[in-house]
Amino acid sequence: QLQVVESGGGLVQPGGSLRLSCAASGFTLDYYAIGWFRQVPGKEREGISCITGDDGSTYYAESVKGRFIISINNAKNTVYLQMNSLKPEDTAVYYCTVGGLGTIATMEPKEFAIWGQGTQVTVSS
Repeated sequence: QLQVVESGGGLVQPGGSLRLSCAASGFTLDYYAIGWFRQVPGKEREGISCITGDDGSTYYAESVKGRFIISINNAKNTVYLQMNSLKPEDTAVYYCTVGGLGTIATMEPKEFAIWGQGTQVTVSS
């Protein structure tokens, strides 16, 4: 079964940090792009970061650039999202997703084929 599972969400104070993990099973990430999206109720899903499994190319949305770092451990078939300097507006459900290598250029949700169940991140004092 092809799937990805997120972990690492939780409650953190403003200015704090969290690291999300996205573990893939049933396939290798080497040939795909792995994206992180987030969604709050009533709003569209926002693509915030992406990394390609072959050469490690990365994408960051302006809203997270300079604060979030995406990385991949190909040996563990896992992608990480290090989130620093968190703000209340970062509160959302965070989803890991996998698509073809070209999806990093578009970040269109409909082009990503495999989605995790999501993990809640809450930034609040």
